[in-house]
Amino acid sequence: MSPRDTPHRSTGWRPGLWWRMTRPAFLLLTVVACALGTATASACGCGLDLPAALGATVLAVMAHAAGNVLNDLHDARNGADASNREGIYPFTGGSRLIQNGETSERETADLVKALLMLLVPGGLLLGLRGGGGVIVLGLAGLLLVWAYSAPPLKLMSRGLGELTVALAWFLVVVGADYVQRHQFFVIPASVALGFAAMVAALLLINGVPDAGADRRVGKRTLAVKLGPTGAWALYTGLTLGAHAWLLLSWWLLIPPTPALWGLVSLPLSLFASAWLFLNRQRPARLRPALAATVAATLLHGAGMAAGFAWMGWNH
Repeated sequence: MSPRDTPHRSTGWRPGLWWRMTRPAFLLLTVVACALGTATASACGCGLDLPAALGATVLAVMAHAAGNVLNDLHDARNGADASNREGIYPFTGGSRLIQNGETSERETADLVKALLMLLVPGGLLLGLRGGGGVIVLGLAGLLLVWAYSAPPLKLMSRGLGELTVALAWFLVVVGADYVQRHQFFVIPASVALGFAAMVAALLLINGVPDAGADRRVGKRTLAVKLGPTGAWALYTGLTLGAHAWLLLSWWLLIPPTPALWGLVSLPLSLFASAWLFLNRQRPARLRPALAATVAATLLHGAGMAAGFAWMGWNH
Protein backbone atom coordinates (compact mmCIF):
# COMPACT_ATOMS: atom_id res chain seq x y z
CA MET A 1 0.00 0.00 0.00
CA SER A 2 1.44 3.37 -0.99
CA PRO A 3 1.36 6.46 1.22
CA ARG A 4 -1.21 7.84 -1.21
CA ASP A 5 -3.64 5.19 -0.02
CA THR A 6 -2.56 4.90 3.60
CA PRO A 7 -5.63 4.90 5.89
CA HIS A 8 -5.99 8.04 7.95
CA ARG A 9 -8.54 9.77 10.07
CA SER A 10 -11.61 11.08 8.27
CA THR A 11 -11.18 14.27 6.30
CA GLY A 12 -13.19 17.41 6.86
CA TRP A 13 -12.64 20.66 8.65
CA ARG A 14 -9.34 19.99 10.41
CA PRO A 15 -7.51 23.30 10.87
CA GLY A 16 -5.32 21.89 13.64
CA LEU A 17 -3.96 19.20 11.35
CA TRP A 18 -3.52 21.63 8.45
CA TRP A 19 -1.52 23.90 10.74
CA ARG A 20 0.77 21.02 11.72
CA MET A 21 1.19 20.09 8.04
CA THR A 22 2.78 23.51 7.40
CA ARG A 23 5.58 22.79 9.94
CA PRO A 24 4.80 26.01 11.85
CA ALA A 25 8.00 26.08 13.91
CA PHE A 26 9.95 27.03 10.77
CA LEU A 27 7.54 29.74 9.63
CA LEU A 28 9.11 32.10 12.14
CA LEU A 29 12.06 32.39 9.74
CA THR A 30 9.80 34.18 7.29
CA VAL A 31 8.30 36.43 9.95
CA VAL A 32 11.83 37.53 10.90
CA ALA A 33 12.77 38.07 7.24
CA CYS A 34 9.71 40.29 6.73
CA ALA A 35 10.45 42.19 9.93
CA LEU A 36 14.00 42.78 8.69
CA GLY A 37 12.85 44.11 5.31
CA THR A 38 10.21 46.32 6.91
CA ALA A 39 12.75 47.69 9.39
CA THR A 40 15.31 48.57 6.70
CA ALA A 41 12.71 50.74 4.99
CA SER A 42 11.66 52.36 8.25
CA ALA A 43 15.26 53.17 9.17
CA CYS A 44 15.71 54.97 5.86
CA GLY A 45 12.86 57.33 6.66
CA CYS A 46 10.21 55.64 4.52
CA GLY A 47 7.76 55.46 7.41
CA LEU A 48 5.70 52.39 8.22
CA ASP A 49 2.69 51.27 6.21
CA LEU A 50 1.47 48.76 8.79
CA PRO A 51 -1.36 47.18 6.70
CA ALA A 52 1.07 46.63 3.82
CA ALA A 53 3.70 45.18 6.17
CA LEU A 54 1.19 42.79 7.73
CA GLY A 55 -0.18 41.80 4.33
CA ALA A 56 3.29 41.09 2.98
CA THR A 57 4.14 39.03 6.06
CA VAL A 58 0.96 36.95 5.86
CA LEU A 59 1.47 36.23 2.17
CA ALA A 60 5.14 35.35 2.63
CA VAL A 61 4.31 33.01 5.51
CA MET A 62 1.61 31.36 3.39
CA ALA A 63 4.11 30.85 0.56
CA HIS A 64 6.57 29.31 3.01
CA ALA A 65 3.81 27.06 4.37
CA ALA A 66 2.90 25.98 0.83
CA GLY A 67 6.55 25.15 0.20
CA ASN A 68 6.74 23.02 3.35
CA VAL A 69 3.57 21.11 2.47
CA LEU A 70 4.70 20.64 -1.13
CA ASN A 71 8.04 19.31 0.13
CA ASP A 72 6.27 16.77 2.34
CA LEU A 73 4.13 15.70 -0.62
CA HIS A 74 7.08 15.03 -2.92
CA ASP A 75 9.20 13.43 -0.20
CA ALA A 76 6.28 11.05 0.34
CA ARG A 77 6.07 10.31 -3.37
CA ASN A 78 9.81 9.69 -3.78
CA GLY A 79 9.99 7.59 -0.60
CA ALA A 80 12.52 9.77 1.22
CA ASP A 81 10.45 10.33 4.35
CA ALA A 82 9.19 6.74 4.49
CA SER A 83 12.75 5.40 4.39
CA ASN A 84 14.07 7.95 6.89
CA ARG A 85 14.81 6.39 10.26
CA GLU A 86 17.69 8.71 11.12
CA GLY A 87 15.84 12.04 11.04
CA ILE A 88 15.80 14.27 14.11
CA TYR A 89 12.25 15.50 14.58
CA PRO A 90 11.12 18.29 14.33
CA PHE A 91 14.25 19.61 12.61
CA THR A 92 14.56 17.04 9.82
CA GLY A 93 12.58 14.32 8.09
CA GLY A 94 9.49 16.38 7.32
CA SER A 95 6.29 16.53 9.33
CA ARG A 96 5.83 12.72 9.01
CA LEU A 97 2.05 13.16 9.09
CA ILE A 98 1.62 11.14 5.89
CA GLN A 99 3.92 8.39 7.15
CA ASN A 100 2.04 8.26 10.49
CA GLY A 101 -1.30 7.87 8.71
CA GLU A 102 -2.72 11.18 9.95
CA THR A 103 -3.22 12.52 6.44
CA SER A 104 -2.82 11.40 2.83
CA GLU A 105 -0.97 12.55 -0.24
CA ARG A 106 -4.29 13.67 -1.72
CA GLU A 107 -5.16 15.84 1.26
CA THR A 108 -1.62 17.24 1.29
CA ALA A 109 -1.92 18.20 -2.38
CA ASP A 110 -5.32 19.78 -1.70
CA LEU A 111 -3.79 21.94 1.05
CA VAL A 112 -1.11 23.17 -1.35
CA LYS A 113 -3.80 24.11 -3.88
CA ALA A 114 -5.84 25.91 -1.23
CA LEU A 115 -2.86 27.95 -0.11
CA LEU A 116 -2.07 28.90 -3.70
CA MET A 117 -5.68 29.92 -4.32
CA LEU A 118 -5.35 32.39 -1.45
CA LEU A 119 -1.83 33.50 -2.35
CA VAL A 120 -2.42 34.53 -5.94
CA PRO A 121 -5.26 37.02 -5.45
CA GLY A 122 -3.67 38.25 -2.23
CA GLY A 123 -0.40 38.89 -4.05
CA LEU A 124 -2.20 40.75 -6.83
CA LEU A 125 -3.95 42.99 -4.31
CA LEU A 126 -0.67 43.72 -2.55
CA GLY A 127 0.91 44.44 -5.94
CA LEU A 128 -1.78 47.00 -6.73
CA ARG A 129 -0.94 48.73 -3.46
CA GLY A 130 2.83 48.34 -3.48
CA GLY A 131 3.79 48.47 -7.14
CA GLY A 132 4.66 46.09 -9.96
CA GLY A 133 7.88 45.01 -8.28
CA VAL A 134 5.83 43.21 -5.64
CA ILE A 135 4.20 41.04 -8.29
CA VAL A 136 7.55 40.26 -9.92
CA LEU A 137 9.09 39.29 -6.56
CA GLY A 138 6.04 37.24 -5.62
CA LEU A 139 6.03 35.29 -8.87
CA ALA A 140 9.76 34.63 -8.54
CA GLY A 141 9.21 33.37 -5.00
CA LEU A 142 6.41 31.02 -6.06
CA LEU A 143 8.60 29.70 -8.86
CA LEU A 144 11.32 28.88 -6.33
CA VAL A 145 8.76 27.21 -4.01
CA TRP A 146 7.64 24.95 -6.86
CA ALA A 147 11.09 24.29 -8.32
CA TYR A 148 12.56 23.28 -4.95
CA SER A 149 10.48 20.11 -4.57
CA ALA A 150 8.42 19.41 -7.67
CA PRO A 151 9.52 17.60 -10.83
CA PRO A 152 10.90 18.09 -13.36
CA LEU A 153 13.29 20.51 -11.64
CA LYS A 154 13.16 19.16 -8.04
CA LEU A 155 16.21 21.24 -7.20
CA MET A 156 16.44 19.80 -3.67
CA SER A 157 17.40 16.46 -5.23
CA ARG A 158 20.15 17.96 -7.40
CA GLY A 159 22.26 19.64 -4.74
CA LEU A 160 20.66 23.02 -5.47
CA GLY A 161 18.27 23.18 -2.53
CA GLU A 162 20.47 25.47 -0.46
CA LEU A 163 20.87 27.93 -3.32
CA THR A 164 17.12 27.87 -3.92
CA VAL A 165 16.18 28.67 -0.33
CA ALA A 166 18.87 31.35 -0.14
CA LEU A 167 17.34 33.06 -3.18
CA ALA A 168 13.84 32.68 -1.73
CA TRP A 169 14.65 34.31 1.61
CA PHE A 170 16.72 36.98 -0.11
CA LEU A 171 13.57 37.88 -2.05
CA VAL A 172 11.46 37.90 1.12
CA VAL A 173 13.66 40.53 2.79
CA VAL A 174 13.94 42.64 -0.36
CA GLY A 175 10.22 42.29 -1.01
CA ALA A 176 9.21 43.39 2.49
CA ASP A 177 11.38 46.49 2.04
CA TYR A 178 9.96 47.13 -1.43
CA VAL A 179 6.39 47.07 -0.10
CA GLN A 180 7.30 50.05 2.09
CA ARG A 181 9.82 51.85 -0.14
CA HIS A 182 8.23 51.15 -3.57
CA GLN A 183 11.65 50.78 -5.17
CA PHE A 184 14.70 48.56 -4.92
CA PHE A 185 17.60 49.67 -2.75
CA VAL A 186 21.07 48.43 -1.84
CA ILE A 187 20.72 48.30 1.97
CA PRO A 188 17.97 45.64 2.13
CA ALA A 189 19.79 43.63 -0.54
CA SER A 190 22.97 43.79 1.52
CA VAL A 191 21.45 42.53 4.78
CA ALA A 192 19.31 40.02 2.89
CA LEU A 193 22.47 38.42 1.51
CA GLY A 194 23.79 37.52 4.96
CA PHE A 195 20.41 36.31 6.21
CA ALA A 196 20.01 34.17 3.08
CA ALA A 197 23.39 32.55 3.74
CA MET A 198 22.28 31.68 7.27
CA VAL A 199 19.08 30.08 5.94
CA ALA A 200 21.11 28.08 3.41
CA ALA A 201 23.35 26.85 6.23
CA LEU A 202 20.27 25.82 8.19
CA LEU A 203 19.02 23.69 5.31
CA LEU A 204 22.48 22.21 4.82
CA ILE A 205 22.93 21.05 8.41
CA ASN A 206 19.35 19.73 8.47
CA GLY A 207 20.28 17.57 5.51
CA VAL A 208 23.11 15.80 7.33
CA PRO A 209 20.93 13.47 9.47
CA ASP A 210 18.71 12.82 6.43
CA ALA A 211 21.62 12.04 4.09
CA GLY A 212 21.38 8.26 4.47
CA ALA A 213 17.67 8.12 3.62
CA ASP A 214 18.08 10.64 0.80
CA ARG A 215 20.93 8.62 -0.69
CA ARG A 216 18.83 5.45 -0.63
CA VAL A 217 16.06 7.03 -2.74
CA GLY A 218 18.38 8.85 -5.13
CA LYS A 219 18.07 12.36 -3.67
CA ARG A 220 21.44 13.98 -4.32
CA THR A 221 21.19 16.73 -1.75
CA LEU A 222 24.23 18.84 -0.99
CA ALA A 223 24.77 16.90 2.25
CA VAL A 224 24.79 13.67 0.23
CA LYS A 225 27.16 15.04 -2.40
CA LEU A 226 29.64 16.63 0.00
CA GLY A 227 29.64 14.02 2.75
CA PRO A 228 29.81 14.90 6.45
CA THR A 229 33.17 16.70 6.39
CA GLY A 230 32.38 18.63 3.23
CA ALA A 231 29.00 19.63 4.64
CA TRP A 232 30.70 20.89 7.81
CA ALA A 233 33.19 22.93 5.77
CA LEU A 234 30.48 24.57 3.67
CA TYR A 235 28.26 25.12 6.71
CA THR A 236 31.11 26.90 8.48
CA GLY A 237 31.86 28.96 5.40
CA LEU A 238 28.23 30.05 5.06
CA THR A 239 27.74 31.01 8.69
CA LEU A 240 31.08 32.73 9.15
CA GLY A 241 30.66 34.33 5.74
CA ALA A 242 27.28 35.79 6.75
CA HIS A 243 28.79 37.43 9.82
CA ALA A 244 31.91 38.56 7.95
CA TRP A 245 29.74 40.08 5.23
CA LEU A 246 27.80 42.08 7.82
CA LEU A 247 31.06 43.53 9.12
CA LEU A 248 32.46 44.16 5.66
CA SER A 249 29.29 45.80 4.35
CA TRP A 250 29.20 48.01 7.46
CA TRP A 251 32.82 48.98 6.80
CA LEU A 252 31.76 49.79 3.21
CA LEU A 253 29.09 52.11 4.70
CA ILE A 254 26.16 50.14 3.31
CA PRO A 255 24.12 49.29 6.44
CA PRO A 256 24.27 51.64 9.45
CA THR A 257 26.01 50.72 12.71
CA PRO A 258 22.85 49.45 14.50
CA ALA A 259 22.68 46.62 11.95
CA LEU A 260 25.71 45.12 13.70
CA TRP A 261 23.31 43.84 16.34
CA GLY A 262 23.02 40.90 13.96
CA LEU A 263 26.43 39.72 15.18
CA VAL A 264 24.74 38.47 18.35
CA SER A 265 24.25 35.16 16.52
CA LEU A 266 27.98 34.50 16.03
CA PRO A 267 28.59 32.50 19.26
CA LEU A 268 25.72 30.15 18.42
CA SER A 269 27.05 29.63 14.90
CA LEU A 270 30.53 28.87 16.23
CA PHE A 271 29.09 26.38 18.71
CA ALA A 272 27.02 24.66 16.01
CA SER A 273 30.02 24.44 13.69
CA ALA A 274 32.18 22.88 16.40
CA TRP A 275 29.45 20.41 17.40
CA LEU A 276 28.85 19.44 13.77
CA PHE A 277 32.56 18.81 13.24
CA LEU A 278 32.91 16.66 16.35
CA ASN A 279 29.78 14.62 15.55
CA ARG A 280 29.81 14.68 11.76
CA GLN A 281 30.07 10.89 11.64
CA ARG A 282 27.35 10.48 14.29
CA PRO A 283 24.33 12.37 12.88
CA ALA A 284 22.03 11.09 15.62
CA ARG A 285 23.89 13.39 18.03
CA LEU A 286 23.39 16.57 16.01
CA ARG A 287 20.28 17.87 17.79
CA PRO A 288 22.19 20.58 19.76
CA ALA A 289 23.80 21.85 16.56
CA LEU A 290 20.46 21.88 14.74
CA ALA A 291 18.78 23.81 17.55
CA ALA A 292 21.69 26.26 17.76
CA THR A 293 21.52 26.83 14.00
CA VAL A 294 17.82 27.64 14.10
CA ALA A 295 18.42 30.04 16.99
CA ALA A 296 21.41 31.64 15.26
CA THR A 297 19.50 32.19 12.03
CA LEU A 298 16.58 33.79 13.85
CA LEU A 299 18.87 35.92 16.00
CA HIS A 300 20.92 37.09 13.03
CA GLY A 301 17.83 38.40 11.28
CA ALA A 302 16.10 39.62 14.42
CA GLY A 303 19.23 41.38 15.65
CA MET A 304 19.59 43.33 12.41
CA ALA A 305 15.86 44.05 12.36
CA ALA A 306 16.00 45.38 15.92
CA GLY A 307 18.93 47.63 15.04
CA PHE A 308 17.15 49.07 12.02
CA ALA A 309 13.88 49.43 13.95
CA TRP A 310 15.68 51.30 16.75
CA MET A 311 17.19 53.62 14.16
CA GLY A 312 13.81 54.18 12.52
CA TRP A 313 12.18 54.88 15.87
CA ASN A 314 14.77 57.55 16.58
CA HIS A 315 14.85 58.91 13.02
